[in-house]
Amino acid sequence: MSVTDLANHSPSALSDLHNLIASHNPFDRSPVVRTHDVWEQKFPDVPSINGHISDAIFQGIEQIRLGQRSVLGVTITAEKGLGKSHLISRLRRRFKEEGTSFFVYMSETDYSDLNRINSQFLSTLAYSLKQSGSQGVMQWQEIATFLVNQAYNTDRSPEYIIKQFPGAIAKRPALVDQLTAKICQLKPDIRDPYVVQAILWTLSPDRGIFAINWLSGSELTQTQADAMGLPVVREEDRESRALNIASQVLDLVGDYQTTVICFDEAEPKNTNAKGLSTPQVVALLAKDLYSKLKRGILMLSVLPDTWTQQVKVMPQAESIADRIGEKYFDLKYLNSDHVIDLVSTWLKLFYDAKGFTPPTPTYPFDENELRDLGKERPIARRVLKWCCENWEVPGAGKPPIDPPDSLHQVEVAFQEQMLALDRDLDDYLEDSGLIGYALLVAFWSLEGQKVGQVMVEEVQDIEVTSADQGYLDFRIVGQDNGKTVKIGVCVLQESGARYVSAALKRLIDYKKFDLTRGCLVRSKAVRENTHGHQHLNRLLTELGGEWVLLKPKDIQALLAVSFVFAAHEEYEFEQEQVFEFMRQRKIAESSYLVQEILSDPSGQIPHDAIDEDQFITSGSPFAESSVYSEVFA
Repeated sequence: MSVTDLANHSPSALSDLHNLIASHNPFDRSPVVRTHDVWEQKFPDVPSINGHISDAIFQGIEQIRLGQRSVLGVTITAEKGLGKSHLISRLRRRFKEEGTSFFVYMSETDYSDLNRINSQFLSTLAYSLKQSGSQGVMQWQEIATFLVNQAYNTDRSPEYIIKQFPGAIAKRPALVDQLTAKICQLKPDIRDPYVVQAILWTLSPDRGIFAINWLSGSELTQTQADAMGLPVVREEDRESRALNIASQVLDLVGDYQTTVICFDEAEPKNTNAKGLSTPQVVALLAKDLYSKLKRGILMLSVLPDTWTQQVKVMPQAESIADRIGEKYFDLKYLNSDHVIDLVSTWLKLFYDAKGFTPPTPTYPFDENELRDLGKERPIARRVLKWCCENWEVPGAGKPPIDPPDSLHQVEVAFQEQMLALDRDLDDYLEDSGLIGYALLVAFWSLEGQKVGQVMVEEVQDIEVTSADQGYLDFRIVGQDNGKTVKIGVCVLQESGARYVSAALKRLIDYKKFDLTRGCLVRSKAVRENTHGHQHLNRLLTELGGEWVLLKPKDIQALLAVSFVFAAHEEYEFEQEQVFEFMRQRKIAESSYLVQEILSDPSGQIPHDAIDEDQFITSGSPFAESSVYSEVFA
């Protein structure tokens, strides 16, 4: 710090500033951007970094608005840590602030089953539109409001219509059917009126969540579907219908807003039944969507080698590049000015939040030293890591160095995931696959350990034919008091009676799947008078199986650590580091779900399993208090 800087700060103020620096390191956080960070804007935006790309996106949106084009395809390539996810987060923030576009974001965890990529895209679309838009409500509700206003030739706000909706339904139970018919008359190109009907139901406080489940392709119970006049879509038909439903939704959105669809982190980690890798499957999906979009922008974000060695070698490479690579950007490494902008932006937010004004925008770092770092053309992640490691009070000398804690950054990443789940946990409770994966990671970490009376020896995949695929999650092999046990785990959050029955039928087939015990993990009641309930009774009474009731508080930590494990390469962790962190924190060992899966079965049906149908048949508590508006007359 210069003499001039010192003159502008009293000793006491400088002392307070140094105490703050000594006690808080704003860079001691994970620099990796995960899916929830894109929605929540984890990091401060630095507009000078990759500003030309965001400018091109917004120019494309303006061209679409003016009718100069209908669709734009953009491909962004960049090495890890260069800031492409920060760029995507910037776009999302501006869309929300300015109301220029709807945003749909698909990333690494959404490509888990490449054989069902259409279903996975539909789920992503439903989840993305569930996020808040520029008007402070779900984007689904913005679309529904647009449709209602079109039907009545009004200009009501979403907040107003949502408030009036329960009272209007109480007085006219057939209102949604009538609105759907009216909207279909105004829009004769609508191919599936049920999509319109479901979107309108998102305005309902008690049925909205079920409507969104239907729009995501999930199978509803007959009671739930009947309450909204929607057909029950069977789980086995989900993939074949998914792209049609998604296209219809995007068509309706296109009458109202531009849609920006981003495919991020599409790297070659898996293949589908045809041998196509993740980026190839995603590129083909984007190509199909390009021809179906009424108004929108498609973005593909991948590593440079992925683009050249995976996408560009496909037989359809030319047509793919003409569409999703219409505009192509290769992110560059940072320069000295970028480094200064990045560090000073982070520090401004930190000091503003603490009520301090530093002597210089980069204090306590020396600007020349940061510029020298920029001459090395670093990635953003390296700069932030350097700042974390070199954060210290100027002139005080570095404190004695403690032995490095190799698990500290795992702890940081885990805590960030826990914090995100404090907000978003409900969004994951319907996803059997994610919950199953969280339990799988937990049991992987326990291999060779004893939990209760069971020594966990190995966690195995269950080999199945194509007809049995997707129902059972994994098998735990262990020793229970000298006796070999093989516990098959089935996470079953689906609602449809046919799917529930199919899954439980397989869980009780011990001989076929080499099990000694079946374990159901589920939060919802299994409806009586169904084949599924018969299979459940046999599991619990005849076969010594178990039903472990799933509750949000019991899965949060397992989900959080599984997200860290799945992204260990991005975080630059070894898998064993994550497992060691889990063992030190006893995350799996102390988990109620893990303990119950391994414990002696009670053979009981949980008394507090959720009866889903009661939420949709009991009616809204707001129905009588709402004013019946002329909008619905």
